[in-house]
Amino acid sequence: MTVPQTPSFALHRKRALVTGGSRGIGFAAAVALAQAGAEVWIAARDPQALDKAAALAAEHRLTLHPLTLDITRSREVERALTGLPDLDILVNSAGLARHQPFLEVSEENFDAVMALNLRATFFVSQRVAHRMRAAGKGGSIVHISSQMGHVGGPERSVYCASKFALEGLTRTMALELGDAGIRVNTLCPTFIETDLSRPALGDPDFRRYVLDNIKLRRLGRLEDIMGPVVFLASDAAGMITGSALLVDGGWTAT
Repeated sequence: MTVPQTPSFALHRKRALVTGGSRGIGFAAAVALAQAGAEVWIAARDPQALDKAAALAAEHRLTLHPLTLDITRSREVERALTGLPDLDILVNSAGLARHQPFLEVSEENFDAVMALNLRATFFVSQRVAHRMRAAGKGGSIVHISSQMGHVGGPERSVYCASKFALEGLTRTMALELGDAGIRVNTLCPTFIETDLSRPALGDPDFRRYVLDNIKLRRLGRLEDIMGPVVFLASDAAGMITGSALLVDGGWTAT
């Protein structure tokens, strides 16, 4: 009998692209991948935010390559990817939420959320997967989804619709890309306290609603998604594809 060896969580000699990587969950994911040894590009529309994120990482001896990119524009995506080396990891973190009661949702808000959360993610992933298949080395694609891809939420009809669709997309991608060794999974956080979520969470009633549903009785922190994203990107998750990793403090357990 031989002793099995734990697969590596390290990402040395891996290259990663993180969309929405200039702030919040995307930035935390990029930092985590870089700390695990990957060479990381962060993509976002705002060059100043990208430079600020890269500078902050550099203060901690981490390199994040800024890539100014609007992922809703297919031609920009095509040009940007042409200028990058082959990628081993894609983390789709760019996303948008515009919450309204279902009866009040505007077509403008519906289209904006779907354009970024679903359409852009779909076609960025398609282009990266084409290159991963051509390179013949496999890869890992991680969609930052949400617990709201598994449950409903008040005033979140469009956001939930986009994330439920992303969960379905993930399963089909896993079926079609598995023969190329490309794994596709979602990471599904609960409410994470960030600069963007802080105003909403500042409402006492809403904060109480959130904490009443999180069984661990605390809000999520950026650090809570960092280990899971490295895990899904690494060889330690080598047999995991088409799955959703819920980082929700037990929200969806009931």
